[in-house]
Amino acid sequence: MLCQGVHRFGQKLVRRRLLEPREGFERPKAGHLNTLDLVALGVGSTLGAGVYILVGEVAVYEAGPATVICFFAAGLSTILSGLCYAELAAWVPRPGSAYLYSYATMGQLCAFIIGWNLILSFVMATACEARAWSYAFDSLIGNRISQAFQETFSLHVPYFLATYVDFFAFVLVLLLTGLLVLGVHESALVNKVFTSLNILVLSFIILSGIIKGDLHNWKLTNQDYSLNTSGYGDISRLGPLGSGGFVPFGFEGILHGAATCFYAFVGFDVIATTGGEVPNPHRSIPLGIVISLSICFLACFGVSAALTLMVPYYQIQLESPLPQAFLHVGWGPARYVVAVGALCALTSSLLGTMFPMPRLVCAMAEDKLLFRGLARIYTCTGTPILAIIFAGSLTGVMTLLFELSDLVDLVSTAMLLAYSLVAFSVLVLRYQSDQNLSNNEATEEEIDISLLEASQFEPGPEARSSNILKSLWCPSNTIPTLKSGQIVYWCAFLLVLLLAILSLVLAQWPSQVFSGDPVLTPVAVLLLLLITGVTVIIWRQPQSPSPVYFKVPALPVLPLVSIFVNISLMMQMDTGTWTLFGIWMGIGFAIYFGYGIRHSLGNNEPQPPASTSQT
Repeated sequence: MLCQGVHRFGQKLVRRRLLEPREGFERPKAGHLNTLDLVALGVGSTLGAGVYILVGEVAVYEAGPATVICFFAAGLSTILSGLCYAELAAWVPRPGSAYLYSYATMGQLCAFIIGWNLILSFVMATACEARAWSYAFDSLIGNRISQAFQETFSLHVPYFLATYVDFFAFVLVLLLTGLLVLGVHESALVNKVFTSLNILVLSFIILSGIIKGDLHNWKLTNQDYSLNTSGYGDISRLGPLGSGGFVPFGFEGILHGAATCFYAFVGFDVIATTGGEVPNPHRSIPLGIVISLSICFLACFGVSAALTLMVPYYQIQLESPLPQAFLHVGWGPARYVVAVGALCALTSSLLGTMFPMPRLVCAMAEDKLLFRGLARIYTCTGTPILAIIFAGSLTGVMTLLFELSDLVDLVSTAMLLAYSLVAFSVLVLRYQSDQNLSNNEATEEEIDISLLEASQFEPGPEARSSNILKSLWCPSNTIPTLKSGQIVYWCAFLLVLLLAILSLVLAQWPSQVFSGDPVLTPVAVLLLLLITGVTVIIWRQPQSPSPVYFKVPALPVLPLVSIFVNISLMMQMDTGTWTLFGIWMGIGFAIYFGYGIRHSLGNNEPQPPASTSQT
């Protein structure tokens, strides 16, 4: 009885979602958006606070001129994740982002973890953009808003909360929540105008950096610090200045900076939520993701180079780094152009992060992984008001209580975990047997038949060992089978565990590992050998021949590299970030195991949506 109970419980965790349209659910009409619209949406949602505000903080406190390397590393990580995301979008060309992809391919628990983390990332990203919008507008009017709030509403609270309550950003979030409740939709044309203006302003900043930049700012010395800070009196308030040169904070600073810079590329997954409004989603979604990420990477890399060339990194103003940089080089009037461009970019990014949030909450509530009432559509406005109010209220609270840097790290942690699960899904999916993803019953039947056959014709111990070794190294089939799929599944789990241990060792004791420590170096080498061996076992298994518009190249290496880079960046987060993240995941698991696993639609026949209400 106990074994049967555990077996049924495990089946619920890996139960996949039906992909057939459900009766009573209306899907958006396809054909409203094309690939260019998706690229504009992805770029508009991504290029916001990360490139206009965050770049200054990373340069001052974490990497100095090596901020360009941080953006390169973060961009590389995101592009790897984007490729995995694109393949899942090609396999499951439906609206719903990574939540639906993982539900259709990996099962319920993985889907809930990804969905819950995406909710966190959307909430925190919206709070970040609201805070950044407030900073940018405040800079235009001489910092009067922040000064007034600091004098009136200063918080005498623990260090992990904001120094003052930013009611301006809070009101901004409430206004957007009200727009969503009223059913005001983002126009593709308006988004393209904002995005085009943003690209023009960023191009101007990059060209200005080439013209007015000074290469000496990439090789500063302690003598330069003394000369440039002589008018400051007490330079301790500037923070640590580093040891000089292009990498003043060392390799550790680059790693921490890369983890923070990852936030600058968060937002491209909004493309996947519009899958139902694209005439050819299996082609347009992968193309939109890859092109938008490439544009964002070039923009972030160029802007960080321009900023650190125009201004010594320790003199960068954190609240408005780019406008103040133009004031520093003597182009005062240009700072207003940059500030207006920043406001347009932040508005577009704020809209892009706010709009998908209720859709995701509503999708999870439709599947009963979250409370069913959140999926209720009100006929008066045609919007899920409860989902919007829930998302807006949570975002408003976060905007009030936390600083931009704290929000950024939490967003990065949530997205890194979600992207790691996406890469894992791609790694496993490609090696599974060719079957209809919407038919869970067929899979369970096949498992039962295979278990029955195994019990009837069970070989001896030696034959079993020989068969296992043969199936690991020389599988007899050229197409995936149930057995080869299970081998890949468990090998992938083992690889994730080994990669996590290796990332932890490299994050905690990097100098000892590379200097030949008698304990840590052999441990790292052993982990690398095990990772290589298990990777080869996966590589030897047959892949699915199903034609898909886009497939990740160099499987299984590329998804594994993506997972390793993502986990390594997660290891750079501080204890406070992990504490907040743990609290969020604890709340999520309580909801899932207390409500979702018992009420989810995967355990019952498909049902119509919650009844609509009149308001």
